[in-house]
Amino acid sequence: MTETLLAVDGDSFAHRAYHSMPKSVRLNAVVGFMNMLLTLWERERPDATLVAWDTLETPTYRHEAYEPYQSGRVFEDSLLEQLAILPRACAACGFLVGKGGGYEADDFLAAAAATWPGDVLVATSDRDAFQLVHERVTILQPVKGVSEIARIGVAEVRERYGVDPEQVPDLIALRGDPSDKLPGARGIGPKKAAEILSEYRTLEDVLAAGRFAAEAEDLRLYRRIAQMDASAPLPPLTTQTPTWAEASAFFDELGLAAVARRVHSLA
Repeated sequence: MTETLLAVDGDSFAHRAYHSMPKSVRLNAVVGFMNMLLTLWERERPDATLVAWDTLETPTYRHEAYEPYQSGRVFEDSLLEQLAILPRACAACGFLVGKGGGYEADDFLAAAAATWPGDVLVATSDRDAFQLVHERVTILQPVKGVSEIARIGVAEVRERYGVDPEQVPDLIALRGDPSDKLPGARGIGPKKAAEILSEYRTLEDVLAAGRFAAEAEDLRLYRRIAQMDASAPLPPLTTQTPTWAEASAFFDELGLAAVARRVHSLA
């Protein structure tokens, strides 16, 4: 049997938790995040768990190469405070933490998918991660919290996007991505972008055929931004035995008794 790695997009889950849990709940993002993470862990029982994080204080090459990238995003102070706590919470559970200046959570997910020799479950609500899918990498996409999870394999990527997983960065470059402020090619939407890639296969093939000549360098930049960076510096990927007792004490110190009890029950 192959060993399974659960690779979690920490920022994606933290934002979902923060905006779904009542603000009246103390440390609502921490509480909601841990409940989602523990539910996933109990359901999948992975041999190893990595939780990946953005480093908000340090710009990535994407920000430096394209000034509008993700511009206009503003995080509330309460969320920023909790984003600083959550990597320590994951480490207290004995899980691996992927975080480093100049890299996004997505990059650590890509590095994990490329490095782990067994099966990889990538838990994220970011559809850009569909580019990571292949025969041993499956996306776990939350539908309702984590009470309902869509499992995205190669067939599901083709069904949803009309392209193969490795074509997803080319698709994003052509159709654009409003959340990242990528405009894409003028007049090209998702359906047309998929049709073009069905004919030409890659963005470079499209450009070599003489299409979008005036936008060629911009489109190459958009693709580079959309491509996850598998060179992100991972901690050593090894199987783990979760440290539930340590985690329970950590959450007790935070005054999160319900989370501490849930973690303790797993010991």
